[in-house]
Amino acid sequence: MRVAVFSTKAYDRRFLDAANRGFDHRLDYFEARLDASTAALAQGYAAVCVFVNDRVDAEVLEILAQGGTRLVALRCAGYNNVDLDAAERLGVAVTRVPAYSP
Repeated sequence: MRVAVFSTKAYDRRFLDAANRGFDHRLDYFEARLDASTAALAQGYAAVCVFVNDRVDAEVLEILAQGGTRLVALRCAGYNNVDLDAAERLGVAVTRVPAYSP
């Protein structure tokens, strides 16, 4: 699966690449935050991976869905930056981490 990973730092790349070993997902990293001006970067990606400061509102979800994205994976527990109603309407699944380890 092709995954566009937004708001990445060097440590994100290290940990995600290690976690991806043996799965062969194609992870493409973007330092930019996801918002309406950067959502087109995800054109053709089945999934996007976002963080707490990325914007996943109805406008962004429309752009993502039009580009073929069907999964938004949050690498944070909070999801107040995601319009869940719009995601459901567009058929975009949303996942998140259930909690942070102590």
